[in-house]
Amino acid sequence: AGPYLLYLSRLEHPGKNHVNLIKAFELFRAQTDKEYYLVLPGPDKERAEEIHAVAEASLYASSIKFLGFVDDQDVSDLYRGAALFVLPSFFEGFGLPVLEAMACKVPVITSDAASLPEVSGPFTPHFDPKDPVAMKDAIVEVLADDDKREIIAEKGLEWAQNFTWEKTVEKTLDIFRKIGKEGAK
Repeated sequence: AGPYLLYLSRLEHPGKNHVNLIKAFELFRAQTDKEYYLVLPGPDKERAEEIHAVAEASLYASSIKFLGFVDDQDVSDLYRGAALFVLPSFFEGFGLPVLEAMACKVPVITSDAASLPEVSGPFTPHFDPKDPVAMKDAIVEVLADDDKREIIAEKGLEWAQNFTWEKTVEKTLDIFRKIGKEGAK
């Protein structure tokens, strides 16, 4: 297999937005004529058959790979091998895969929906998840420039280091301490 774009998520239509990512991938391949794959690991969930149908109907169907469920120990290898991690979903409570990809020094682009701009930080390109052309433009922008890709990967790695379990526990304890002090008044 050649270089690939990665989106790690359960296959759930329409919320996880695989269909628009497939459309953006088609536009990217048609515009650049570069031999990339789109790799979509994750188990089939609600309306996954619609996602599979769109992929099968694509001119680039042979370049779209569904891996199904992937064991945790294989996830970091998938991230590390990716040329780009794309998170196109319409809603994410937090967006942990963004930070996982960044921690593996993979350049990331995300939709501008919900918590994703905050979680992904100021150096991550964002796009409207409803717009496959905007998504394609973000993919092209990053993959067309090796220096930009490297900068985004480096800045993402630095950004991800701000999110540790230790910091999360400390911030949670700070909140409990503050509540405790206010309750004691």
